[in-house]
Amino acid sequence: MRSTAQKAAPAVETADEIEAPEMTSASSAPLDPPVSVGPITPLEIGRVIERAHRRFLDVLRSELTRLGVDDISPSQVMLLFNIGNDELSVRDLLDRGHYLGSNASYNLKQLVEADYVHRAASQRDRRSARLRLTTKAQMLCDAIRATHDTRPLGPDEEDAELNITYGVLRRLELLWSGAFR
Repeated sequence: MRSTAQKAAPAVETADEIEAPEMTSASSAPLDPPVSVGPITPLEIGRVIERAHRRFLDVLRSELTRLGVDDISPSQVMLLFNIGNDELSVRDLLDRGHYLGSNASYNLKQLVEADYVHRAASQRDRRSARLRLTTKAQMLCDAIRATHDTRPLGPDEEDAELNITYGVLRRLELLWSGAFR
């Protein structure tokens, strides 16, 4: 039995328990921003970033379906965008995209086999491979970029919030990258 002096601690909601805001059908924008309960920790920020990344991969998956592309995954599309118009080594790609070696190797092998990436031995160092996008990959990236570049963001306030969000995320990236030094 609990004595009257021992009162139950108030329930504390975690960010996972906070319901997502309802979406309007017209704009797919939240009616109200989510409410934060309790202190926000770096772990919670990381979890939100991971969930947002997964939702963005869902957006890319939808774009691939709309374009009729079924031989590449959303994660592989992100690899293509990280290669971009450059010719770079596998090591440079790993550093640029913060990929794990085994995941990148597996995805690069599939991208080469599907004719999205051209992989050739470096002329300077035959042990090193150089990567560049094929015409097929460039066309896919252009199609996805065109969709996202022409998609209206909404009011100027939303555009400003995205710019602030981008700046905050970049600062977090630099802060967390500095934690390893």
